[in-house]
Amino acid sequence: MQIEIIIIALIVFVVMTVGGQININQLISDNQMLFLKLKESDYDFYLRAKYGNNVNTDIMFNKRIKNALLVMILGVFITIQNLNSVTILIIVVVGYFVYKMQYSDLKRYYNSHMHEIDAMLPHYLKNLEILIQHYTVPVAIGKSMADAPDIFKDGLQEMIDAINSGDDSIEPYMEFARRYPVRDSMRMMRLLYRLSLGRQERKQEQIIAFSRSISSLQQKARETRYKNRLEKMEGKTMQMLICTGVGMMVLLILAVVQLMGI
Repeated sequence: MQIEIIIIALIVFVVMTVGGQININQLISDNQMLFLKLKESDYDFYLRAKYGNNVNTDIMFNKRIKNALLVMILGVFITIQNLNSVTILIIVVVGYFVYKMQYSDLKRYYNSHMHEIDAMLPHYLKNLEILIQHYTVPVAIGKSMADAPDIFKDGLQEMIDAINSGDDSIEPYMEFARRYPVRDSMRMMRLLYRLSLGRQERKQEQIIAFSRSISSLQQKARETRYKNRLEKMEGKTMQMLICTGVGMMVLLILAVVQLMGI
């Protein structure tokens, strides 16, 4: 009897969804501000790091919400005869798990490609350093955008727009750092902001300090790259040794079996 009820409930739900009486997309749109409170602060960055700068973060986020809601609705249908506070809690936990799955996958991707993504910032800042020697910081940032990594371009454009609109505070720089939480991005944006406020006679001294920080970042990126290569080589070596050892043991066992057979 329970299976029949579930099937009927699912048919009714599908019919009402197709007919427009139930619109999950509209539900998400009407409660967008509420759902955005669940959004991780670094979700957009991880998404762009994996799929590129052209990915629509709003659509991807809404898909996460939709999948979680559908799973919870299905859970309600399945447990409709035994629905109580415990089953409701389990349904919510399962829905939250489904919601978090994509974020966890994006974070794993970032962790596995961390050295590549983190190396983008010092590489960009090194090119920016050359421009700062001839232009003011805002002008240098604007001129650097053509050669900047694609992942940073939208954030750089927003930072330039905020500065050009009259915002001379540190906030445009910090917003960029929050949007791209790569290694030492906060510290480097603070240095860049202080450099933009520096007097002309102290500019060369500040550029030297800025350059040293960039070199330190590049050194960290190289050390991480070498460490990852070494760990990869050690892993392959260990696999080779294990395979060799297992192969030798199999040969020894076969030899013993053959001798015993004789």
